Amino acid sequence: MMDTKEQILDHAERAMRLRGYHAVSFRDLADELGIKSASIHYHFRHKHDLGAAVVERYSGKVAATLGSQGALKRPKAVAKFCDVYVTALKGQGLQCLCSMLSAESRGLPESVATPVAGFFQSNLSWLQASGLSEQQALQIQATLQGAMSMAVALNQTDILESLVQEIKTTYA
Repeated sequence: MMDTKEQILDHAERAMRLRGYHAVSFRDLADELGIKSASIHYHFRHKHDLGAAVVERYSGKVAATLGSQGALKRPKAVAKFCDVYVTALKGQGLQCLCSMLSAESRGLPESVATPVAGFFQSNLSWLQASGLSEQQALQIQATLQGAMSMAVALNQTDILESLVQEIKTTYA
């Protein structure tokens, strides 16, 4: 059985990916989990502590999926990077957590905004380590994030899939 802290993180991540940071409350999470709000405060004293933990865990999962920087060279690295986004959208039907939070970044607590920015910087570094230029890495990251946002908004996963094919062809 999953422990309470992991359940809180799972529910908070899903809620933030659906509604954003500011639309998530300890009370709502507690209601969803069938626990008292104090139980969430036991694990995360403040909302920004929870937000930072959610972003750091999410970033770690993506980094683990991608693997070591420089381990893959293009085009395999580009394909793997794109597949992370397609798998996330198809499997969960949700926006990338850090993409969702980046739209709110100017209003996020620094302890949340900093790891969100770190997520993107880590992705860009990973892509560059595969042999892409900074501009190419930026183009791939921005295209995937934008395509994912549009695919979610329009409920059309093929938007992301078609742009992924174009990216893979371009960087083959």
